[in-house]
Amino acid sequence: MSECGPIILVVGARPNFMKIAPLYAELKERGVEQLLLHTGQHYDEKMSKVFFEDLGLPQPDIFLGVGSGTHASQTARIMVEFETVCIQYKPRLVVVVGDVNSTLACTLVASKLHIKIAHVEAGLRSGDKRMPEEINRIVTDSLADILLTPSIDGNENLLSEGRSEKDIHFVGNIMIDSLYNILERSANSEILESLSLTEGEYGVLTIHRPSNVDDVDAFTSIIEALEVIGEGLDIVFPIHPRTKKNAIEMNLIERIKSIPGVMLMGPTGYLDFVSLISSSRIVLTDSGGLQEETTVLKIPCITLRNNTERPITVSDGTNRLVGNDKDEIVSAFKDSIIKDYRDMVVPQYWDGNTAARIADVIMEGIE
Repeated sequence: MSECGPIILVVGARPNFMKIAPLYAELKERGVEQLLLHTGQHYDEKMSKVFFEDLGLPQPDIFLGVGSGTHASQTARIMVEFETVCIQYKPRLVVVVGDVNSTLACTLVASKLHIKIAHVEAGLRSGDKRMPEEINRIVTDSLADILLTPSIDGNENLLSEGRSEKDIHFVGNIMIDSLYNILERSANSEILESLSLTEGEYGVLTIHRPSNVDDVDAFTSIIEALEVIGEGLDIVFPIHPRTKKNAIEMNLIERIKSIPGVMLMGPTGYLDFVSLISSSRIVLTDSGGLQEETTVLKIPCITLRNNTERPITVSDGTNRLVGNDKDEIVSAFKDSIIKDYRDMVVPQYWDGNTAARIADVIMEGIE
């Protein structure tokens, strides 16, 4: 492939937007020719538009529109479409982020076409291969040429898997760049006022993973914990479309709505969401990114999973892993709600300057 074509930045799902936006801005400032490609793995016109606007991203140069489907069918469709793009534009580098199917699919295509690949957020491991994201991480990191890690444990994981030290670059957490970029603007959000919320007097819940919302017993256990927690603290619950669909099919939605302290609402834009979490007392989640954001914001986080690919948020952050057992959730909530993390030291390079460090590595790698 060409050594002088554009850099293609790949996004596939909303968490990718936050990871690519600071890098896109940094490369643009340096005058680098780049194309923003959205595979459409997760796509809702209204929500995607809000996220792009909140993050200052332009509309994608290329939109594949692959939509949802099984892991195999979705990955295959992305590969077919992305191969056509690569043959047409002859990129000098493909930048993938995170661990979604788009990340894996575009990495496979670029590798077979001998196009250099940079993986932002390389080296993260949960140790749980039942999670499709873990498979995506392992395969992507085995093929990528430039491995950009958010924390030192990422470097250690990659070295233990046989990757060369020269390919590994500890650059920090780019999610935090987006968080810092939007924090000041989030003060202008009216979401707290619209929900009659007071700073520090409510919690936030987000759940979407199959282990929590595809299994009726697990989902019910989380709801039972909410019924206890909601007695003492209001919980804002921006419900994921898939979570809502399952709750309706499992006949659980009315039970959730009936919990006095739970405020059920639709998904929000990034600006409103940052306003919500940054002013909250505690966050309960099964998200990966929220474990990091709450650590930087020094807000207690209860993660409804038995493992995490971000262990630094447990060892050096505000995060606690509890799974989906009702008693464990309630116990962790009671313990975490009284903790004060204000003097905690944030992990190294989670400082809002990661995009610049990544751009430095990329510029050197494509020379």
